[in-house]
Amino acid sequence: MAERDNGLRDLGEQLVLAAVGAVSLTADRIDALADELAERGGMRRDDARALVHDLASRWRGDSIRATERAGSTIHGALRQLGLALREEVEDLELRVAQLEHRVRLLEDLGASARRVRRG
Repeated sequence: MAERDNGLRDLGEQLVLAAVGAVSLTADRIDALADELAERGGMRRDDARALVHDLASRWRGDSIRATERAGSTIHGALRQLGLALREEVEDLELRVAQLEHRVRLLEDLGASARRVRRG
């Protein structure tokens, strides 16, 4: 009985580790984990596979949502601190470069017009 408890604990640890890396779990690894759960946990193979596939799907979804929330939280914190995002800075740099170019064109046009009037 203690051996079975250790096996289930090991399997539980594997499930937790699978949760952490669920996004990168391959279908083969999910099936192997389900087979091991069925073997050690006394479950039917189909039930174990359904359970592991369901958990992996949930973990993937949770991982995506957590990443989105973290990004949103960081974005909000940067806003409160008055900091700009890199893409905003890059956009402003491009706009400044475009304006500088237009000013140079206008200056060149003005210089040409002055030469024509003198000449």
